[in-house]
Amino acid sequence: MLARPPRGRTTRLLGGLLALALTATPVAGVATATTAHASAAPTVSTGLAPTAAAQGTGHSRGNGKGAKAWTPREEQYGGTVFTPDLEIPMSDGTILRGDLTRPAVLRPDGTIRAVKRPLPVVVTITAYNKSVLASTSLGGSTGDYLVKRGYAQLTVDARGTGSSNGQWNAFDTRENTDAGEIMEWAASQEWSNGRTAMTGPSYMGISQLWAAAAQPKGLKAIFPQVPGADVYRDVVASGGAIDVGFIPLWLGLVTVTGLIPPQTNGPSTLGIYLDHIMGAFGFTAQVIPAALLAQEPAYDGEFYEQRSVINVIDKVEVPAFFVSGEYDLFQRGTPLLFEALQENGVPTKLITGPWDHLEGSSAAEIGDAGYGTLEELQLRWFDHYVKGKRDKRLHKDIANLTYYEQGSGRWTRSDRWIDRDLRARSYHLSGSSTTALVNGSLTTGTPQAGTADVLPLPVSGACTRSANQWTAGILNAGASQFPFPNPCFDDTRLNDLSGVVFETEPMTRATSIRGPINARLYTSVTGAGDGMLSVSVEDVAPDGTVSRLTGGWQVLSLAETDPRRSRRLNGKIIQPWHPFTEESQASLEGIEPVDVEVFPTAARIAKGHRLRVAVQAFDVPHLLPTLPVLLGSLSVITIHTGPETPSELTVPWVRTKRR
Repeated sequence: MLARPPRGRTTRLLGGLLALALTATPVAGVATATTAHASAAPTVSTGLAPTAAAQGTGHSRGNGKGAKAWTPREEQYGGTVFTPDLEIPMSDGTILRGDLTRPAVLRPDGTIRAVKRPLPVVVTITAYNKSVLASTSLGGSTGDYLVKRGYAQLTVDARGTGSSNGQWNAFDTRENTDAGEIMEWAASQEWSNGRTAMTGPSYMGISQLWAAAAQPKGLKAIFPQVPGADVYRDVVASGGAIDVGFIPLWLGLVTVTGLIPPQTNGPSTLGIYLDHIMGAFGFTAQVIPAALLAQEPAYDGEFYEQRSVINVIDKVEVPAFFVSGEYDLFQRGTPLLFEALQENGVPTKLITGPWDHLEGSSAAEIGDAGYGTLEELQLRWFDHYVKGKRDKRLHKDIANLTYYEQGSGRWTRSDRWIDRDLRARSYHLSGSSTTALVNGSLTTGTPQAGTADVLPLPVSGACTRSANQWTAGILNAGASQFPFPNPCFDDTRLNDLSGVVFETEPMTRATSIRGPINARLYTSVTGAGDGMLSVSVEDVAPDGTVSRLTGGWQVLSLAETDPRRSRRLNGKIIQPWHPFTEESQASLEGIEPVDVEVFPTAARIAKGHRLRVAVQAFDVPHLLPTLPVLLGSLSVITIHTGPETPSELTVPWVRTKRR
């Protein structure tokens, strides 16, 4: 079993998710009357602001040296003042609403007064209803931690969600325009000193990048946790199959929180509610059926291009601190964003840990990386780039890249994700493999000819870490409520019985890999059928325990690649790029090579362990073929090995000295 941090601190996440999805009660003590203008007086004053809940407390217990070189400054203010539902007008006349929290001074008589001087503003844009988000640990905000240290916090409901007007249409051009306009508005208010920053995970992290791409005046830094880059490839249709694990869950979450009665009470309340209902039927209720029926959302194109922030990442010029998870929904996308900014010379950091989406969103365990808690990291980043408190040791203490290495359990520092310490190494699939009976070999030598029939068993994937990953970490959060581990997360050998397996001999010395992986499989399919290759890259311990490191998927009829956009390392493809357009769709003719993009990982295969690749035809509950090809997906897929059909797994191998 691979080394992994304890799950104790993740137990609260299940309650947070349930609260986020089900709570319909406004935060206790928050007035529901609308504050009409930005300059209006606050309606509620409290000692603790009901902004999004704090992420952890105290100092980190990481194993690095960075945390020792810097100490967070103490609170400047003893209280906070909260103002709900400030009206934020957009250029098309739509009114969005945000909750503002400012620091306050405690008076001798026990009352508090908002600080009068303008302050830098930290903004979060959410589609999950700010009034509900405030009661959970998933908001990505650090509660009043930053506020009590001299920042204002503004949490805004995205168009068509929460208390904001309009209809929700996730990351369409209008919503992305809103992000920049919100930041311009925040910078221009009397309580703002004109300098702004942004925080938040997932949807809120992606919104930060859209806002930054608009280059609004005053935006100085962002702190995105687990953001996506390419909507289609990252999550909606990995490998060309439709995600039926997370996407319905996510769309349902936004719809449910959007149908909670708006926090504001006034003549516009009914109109807001009707807008949200129309948005649910106009977008949410249509996109999944259309994708499953192989209509426009089933293929990459304009629909996804306008929603994928990777297409505008070159316009982002503000410093960005990323957090990602190796079992996250956006396992693929976040490193690409980090690399793009780094390539453009933008100050950027990435911490990637052994976290699923919920864990990465809370960042409760980020202190394990050795630099401090989430709130401490945000304070340090924003003090330097937003407040202008020069921190000479910031970039010395915190590496550009800090990642958790599966297998060794070590936190490792590097300058780049794909760096000069990497070389592509190919392991050839050799010989034959049969489902549940005979394993083939992985070898760097000459492979033996053989075949492996992959049977269409629609149970593959159910007992794996993939099932948890592609339901955003809900299964892990539920399992953490029990005193015993979930065997499906820690041992994949049962699932491997439903497919074919190829593995190396025991390693004579430890081998580390870091980055994306390519599985090139010479493939044929019975008749005129279609199908999907689900590839898992795994570590096999001497006792037989199988740990899933990462995975990738590819629909056979969408296997065309674009060599110009595929990524190479010393001449070998490590990250194939598929167009996934309707025009690129074609049936296999005979035996053809199929490149499967296996999502990036960082892992160490210890001495005596084996590297394994397992291939199945399904990954449930994650992916489902579109309905027109569902019957064809029940065909038997054959993988061919040998010198004439050199199926291989190409990994980015870390060249290291002997330890």
